[in-house]
Amino acid sequence: MKEFQRFEMQIGAENIKILEKANVLLVGLGGVGGSVAETLARSGIGSITLIDKDEIDITNINRQIIALHSTINMPKVDVCANRLRDINPNIKIETIKTAFCESCSLDFKKYDYIIDAVDDVNAKIAIIKRAKENSIPVISCMGTGNKFNPLTLRVCDIEKSSVCPLARIIRLKLRKLGISGVKCLFSTEKPLNINGNTISSNALVPNTAGILIAREVIFDLIKKE
Repeated sequence: MKEFQRFEMQIGAENIKILEKANVLLVGLGGVGGSVAETLARSGIGSITLIDKDEIDITNINRQIIALHSTINMPKVDVCANRLRDINPNIKIETIKTAFCESCSLDFKKYDYIIDAVDDVNAKIAIIKRAKENSIPVISCMGTGNKFNPLTLRVCDIEKSSVCPLARIIRLKLRKLGISGVKCLFSTEKPLNINGNTISSNALVPNTAGILIAREVIFDLIKKE
């Protein structure tokens, strides 16, 4: 397809076909998840399932790519799905407006890659656990709130992560479950918040994190180092 011919010049026609056949599960459509979804759609991913329980709020506009004044109060899964179809009319999309939990009956075996972009600790553990039980590659995003510098973002095995308080919590819980080999994105920047208890945010870090996660998914799918 002409939409992806410039990308095909970089990775080749066979790899474009691999992406077209790939089926990805993305849980969480906040600042990180929205950019993951958009980058994957612009890279030719053929099928994607979007899970998020929330509607777009005016406070999302400063960082979330799907958040516009025209989309306030609309379900994130619907807004994101419409945007992705406008990018690639051939993409297959399933939307699920719910919060992911351990009892979720979704069949992980039909996916080629799982992406965790949620904030809730229990949901993150449940996603990773289900992915590992079904031997599906998974990448988990750690905290991007209260961070300001996108150049401090790193991707590695969660056991090698540092500084990030959320990564520390997830590491300990995964160890107790005997789960290892989990790829994550995290920031080495110390949290920055000059205005109290509410988590601060910006357009820089979450969107960069989303693009980097999409890069990992694409490279893993096409087996590129």
